[in-house]
Amino acid sequence: MGIVAKEEYFDEPACEHNGVAKEKKACKTATPGSATGGCALDGAYIVLSPIKDALNIVHAPINCLGNSYNQRTSKALKGKEYYMYGFTTAINENDLIFGSEYKLKHGITYAFNRFKPKGIFVYNTCVPALTGEDIESASKELTVKLKIPVVPVFSQGFSGNKNLGNKIAGEALFTHIIGKKAPSIDMLEDFNINLIGEYNIKGELFLIKKALKSIGINVLSTITGDSTVEEIMYSYKAELNVVICSKALVYLARKMKEKFGIPYIEESFFGMSSTNKAIIDIVSAIGNKSLKNKAENYIELMTRKTEYEIYEYKKFLTGKKILLYTGGVKSWSLISALNDIGIRVIATGIKKSTEEDKIRIKEFDKNGNIILLDNGNPVNLIKIAKENDADLIMAGGRNQYTAIKSLIPFLDVNQERLEPYTSYEGMECLARRIYYEIKTPLFKLLRSAYILPRALKSTAF
Repeated sequence: MGIVAKEEYFDEPACEHNGVAKEKKACKTATPGSATGGCALDGAYIVLSPIKDALNIVHAPINCLGNSYNQRTSKALKGKEYYMYGFTTAINENDLIFGSEYKLKHGITYAFNRFKPKGIFVYNTCVPALTGEDIESASKELTVKLKIPVVPVFSQGFSGNKNLGNKIAGEALFTHIIGKKAPSIDMLEDFNINLIGEYNIKGELFLIKKALKSIGINVLSTITGDSTVEEIMYSYKAELNVVICSKALVYLARKMKEKFGIPYIEESFFGMSSTNKAIIDIVSAIGNKSLKNKAENYIELMTRKTEYEIYEYKKFLTGKKILLYTGGVKSWSLISALNDIGIRVIATGIKKSTEEDKIRIKEFDKNGNIILLDNGNPVNLIKIAKENDADLIMAGGRNQYTAIKSLIPFLDVNQERLEPYTSYEGMECLARRIYYEIKTPLFKLLRSAYILPRALKSTAF
């Protein structure tokens, strides 16, 4: 493949599945040359770094690693935790003149001897791509020498945005890892699935696995939260791929279907309603009647339990208004969770959303009046929030001070969030966090005090 991005990255044919999108163009989100909101390196690193027994070496000037490192607060249960490590070749001016291929090989060899990983991912970036470094040949040579997969990842930032980087990482896994080893008999159970696009933010994967295990479904492999290289190698033995809120990795699911015959579905586990739907869809796709009965009983039990746990929160939150500004699939999947606790979403961000995402926003828009925000600059966010009397802004960390300076409660829902928000327990966590953020008397006191005019005057809004 070299450094040339495949055409199918930009026009994903799998977008027509499930009858959601009417045109293949619906997933055409990546544009070569565009790095707004993160470049291809960011997207590739996000996908591959949670693999806990693999090392990630960024072949680049040191700033590239600094921009991408630890963007996902992933968690791991057991084994090595190399996902918290960051490695770079730190290309300098001399390397530009004399070449850095030797430096790369030496660095990979050193890292292998020091840490003994089960795999190494080597990320190409703009500088070595422009100077013509052959990381593919170096990776092949070291794969033979070290006897582990040394995988080239062609993630040079000038190729496109973060969404494209996700696909490039999926391609690297599909080409170099998946299908390279078969699982032992004891690893397979009656019903085996893979979860694709789940990175285990704050342990969210553990809650999803808990729900699935309770009805007898074995998660054979997760791509890539809390996973190992070997686990991903034998993922081709699963009966079903479940893509968790990740348009970019639909590409990988489609490739696995074409090569290994594994069907796939897309699901979200944000909110009680979406979790119930996901479980029913999974067991329906597997097609076992007794499993479906068990799933229905479990859903009934957990729905009652969750409704009981969130009752007091929901009683207070019903009718409250929230401005939601986050990326991609969370623009609609979190609306489902907020609907479950009676909250009205006044606006949601669509800057990184596909056409399919926008269709699903409309499906969850009960009143048909959610504002679609393509412009998320601070002035516009505060304007929308104040015009619609928003009780809370839910967004990424970069918008925290925008909200606070305007005396509006704020909750981080991106990767820096403090608690898991998926499955039934996550639903309770989300309701509790929103309740406490809105309930706190701090902002009400500040807004009613004389400090309010001075505070507003001192801001740029």
